[in-house]
Amino acid sequence: MPPRPPRHRFSPSRRRFIAGLGSLFLAVGLGLKPGPAEARLNRARLRESMQRLYGQQGLRILEDWFALLDRLNGAPLDNQMREVNDFFNRRVRWVDDIDNWGREDHWATPLETMGQGQGDCEDYSIAKYVSLKELGVPGERLRMIYVRARIGRSQIVQAHMVLGYYERPSAVPLVLDNLVPSITPATQRTDLDPVFSFNSEGLWAGGSTQSRADPVARLSRWRSVIERMQQQGFI
Repeated sequence: MPPRPPRHRFSPSRRRFIAGLGSLFLAVGLGLKPGPAEARLNRARLRESMQRLYGQQGLRILEDWFALLDRLNGAPLDNQMREVNDFFNRRVRWVDDIDNWGREDHWATPLETMGQGQGDCEDYSIAKYVSLKELGVPGERLRMIYVRARIGRSQIVQAHMVLGYYERPSAVPLVLDNLVPSITPATQRTDLDPVFSFNSEGLWAGGSTQSRADPVARLSRWRSVIERMQQQGFI
């Protein structure tokens, strides 16, 4: 069963964050790109970090993740995406940030998500992104996509994040989502309206194919995730 949709995701801080992207895209030049944040793993340091922060329970899921990566190394891309998507959708319980972290909007590293055993849409998307990069999927083909999602028959609109795989910059992405278990082309997800997308190399408005900004400089939450990943042993 997919996790139950969140009730209070379109919080004031989320609305301010998304609204601020409009002025951001007008204010910055085109094509600014930092050096990519590669998903290289220092397994010994990751084990130390997980043991210190989450103990044996955290170590068990970390070892399961390492085993998944080893098993999928060199596998067809379809298998890699499907199994990574399933791993986090099944192992991580959806919970709102305010209940998980005591704040309205916190983006977790994959280690934090696995250690907590729970997270929200950003946490699923970041963990899948890092996993696929570690398996050798080119980072420029992966983007976290912030969307406005219409939930259920009531069509309640909420802020949501998914991971997209782009065969080419102009291609329709495949969507990896914690709310819908199957991986489908974005054209089949009529419940999602893209607001912006980003990875470690660029930041795109809506369905644009041209990067508009340096995501590490412009997205403080993403910058914080990368900094903590470095400390924990990811890069």
